[in-house]
This record gives sequence, C-alpha cells and structure tokens, in this order.
Amino acid sequence: MKIAIGNDHAGTFYKNTIVEYLKSENIEVINYGTNSEDSVDYPDFVHPVAADVESNSVNLGIIICGSGNGASMTANKHQGVRSALCWTKEITKLAREHNDANILSIPARFTSVQQALEMVKVFLNTEFEGGRHQTRVDKIACS
Repeated sequence: MKIAIGNDHAGTFYKNTIVEYLKSENIEVINYGTNSEDSVDYPDFVHPVAADVESNSVNLGIIICGSGNGASMTANKHQGVRSALCWTKEITKLAREHNDANILSIPARFTSVQQALEMVKVFLNTEFEGGRHQTRVDKIACS
C-alpha cells in the first residue's frame, strides 16, 4: 500500500506520528507536508496529495491542517477525490463504507494525536460497501 500525506504547520507533529505508524506497518509513504511549525499555506501541501490520489499513483491520502476544513476543501477540487473531514473513528468508518472516501482530512486542533491514529487505522482497514452507496458516490462527480 502507498499513502500520500500532506500537512500545514498545525499538523506537523500529527504527520510525523502518523508517518512513523505507517512505516511500522510497512506502508510506503509519500510525504508532501511541511516539517516545520512556521506558518505555511495548506494548499501548497494538499494539492500534491490530491493529485496523487486523482492519478491513482497512491492508494489513499491523508491531509492535516488546523480545522481540517481548508485542506478538505482544497483536496475536493480534484476530480475523483472524495476527501472526508473526520474527527472520530466512527465518522471515518462511515466515510469509507458509504462514501468511498479516498482522502482522510484530520483537524489537528480538534482531535488528539491518539484519535488521529485511531482514525488512520480505521481509514486504512475499512472497505467501501458499494451497493446502494455506489449509486450515490457516482453522483458526486460533476461531468
């Protein structure tokens, strides 16, 4: 499995913790995030993640910013990307099962690192249910 990850200054510690976990699981990581806590613009770090997901050069993406909103909005500008802003593992599970989310957006200022790790584990280990949900997912993309 290959994961692209991106973060702004609010998500640096979270990103580093998540990358350490992913590598411990032998998951290949493409790191587009900043390694600093100096202020940066999240779109600069989110667009490359979304582009990798859009082109299928990675399996999934993870993005992290203060609220998770700006990062998710940015990612969702890419066709074929379904970024889900999640703050609990239950919401994360439904985002994968019902919406076939392919990017997890984490709000660093509103979740603990432990919650973020739990969400990542659920995100990576939950499959899309398809069926009645596929029809809805098909209606998301504009053509």
